[in-house]
Amino acid sequence: MEKTVYRKKSRSPFPAPLALFAALLCGFTLLNLFWPKRELSELENRKLAQMPAFTVKSFLNGQWQKSFATYWQDQVAFRDGWINLESAVNSLVLGKTEESGILLGDDGWMFTRLFTVTDSAKAQLEKNVNAVCSFASRYPGRVTFLMAPSASVIYPEMLPDNAPMVDEDAMLDEIFARVGEYADVMDLRPLYRSAKDQDLYFKTDHHWTPNGAYLAYTQFCERQGLEPFDRSSHTAIEVEDFYGTHYSATRRWNARPDSFEYFDLPNPMTVYKINGEAQYEADRTETMVNTDKLSTRDKYGAFLDGNNGYSVIEGDGEGSILVVKDSYANSFVPYLTANYAKIGVVDFRNFAYGLDSTIEAEGYDQILILYNFQTFLSDSHVIYIDRPTTLK
Repeated sequence: MEKTVYRKKSRSPFPAPLALFAALLCGFTLLNLFWPKRELSELENRKLAQMPAFTVKSFLNGQWQKSFATYWQDQVAFRDGWINLESAVNSLVLGKTEESGILLGDDGWMFTRLFTVTDSAKAQLEKNVNAVCSFASRYPGRVTFLMAPSASVIYPEMLPDNAPMVDEDAMLDEIFARVGEYADVMDLRPLYRSAKDQDLYFKTDHHWTPNGAYLAYTQFCERQGLEPFDRSSHTAIEVEDFYGTHYSATRRWNARPDSFEYFDLPNPMTVYKINGEAQYEADRTETMVNTDKLSTRDKYGAFLDGNNGYSVIEGDGEGSILVVKDSYANSFVPYLTANYAKIGVVDFRNFAYGLDSTIEAEGYDQILILYNFQTFLSDSHVIYIDRPTTLK
């Protein structure tokens, strides 16, 4: 009887799934090597890591490896797509309602997370309020204080359920009461709550819209006895597909872009180089909206061409006003050209002096202090407003 011989099947040293995985890994690595490298991610609003310079010292202490890992992560092929996929998984699968400090609300709303106020922020707020009060006390009847509330105060129903936001209303009440002893305080909350259907804030950005700025401006005019800028007598230019700072932080997978309108006014704006206290040198003269920025990610940055230290705008009205501000004022200021002959604009992030010498030298009649609540809460530059002059 013939004996049956059984032989073992020869096996590949690499099972098919493992071989496929290795091939994909090698292929993706090669793709990354030749993938175009970028210096800036507009959607993330930040610079991307570049290939680190190799040194023996940085290699031995591990710094080069860390820098290379960051570079590899920042320059990975299809990076924007991977981030969008992660956002979709976090939202749809994990049910996350917060991403990178931004709350993901209903109907596409995104809000800055503010659950607590740190001790350092409380201390800074106290300094800021004291500085404004001290400054305003030197200019009785000439200072208006406008603090825009956060979008979450006007649209609380759009917040994620049970989001434990700080009591901003109570904090605003206290700030307004203290500053109101020395300045005319504008509390926008009643007006905004009655007009909340008018697109007052961007959904994908932390700013108010030019429409929200205009509504605040009309209240300012009412208090000052001024005739507001007539939007119906000018042609509005619409800007579409605006994805703001909140979108850059969250990359919300189903975000819908914002849009806004602006007016192409001919009033010239001169941006100054600051050489010292009340010492200014004209750097450039341009219109109030830098249209080149409307084709970039930072479309809101077109207003006043960003946050310049000191600039002056020629208006069509009478008298003069100095606006001390954060970026909320950038879409507000153009409307003032209907009311004043001269509008000065100061942003303390790029202006390291007090204002007394500038007010005296430039002869400003009125002063408008315009901030949004969350900037004013922790901005360490606000105290510059009360810096004493160094000029003799």
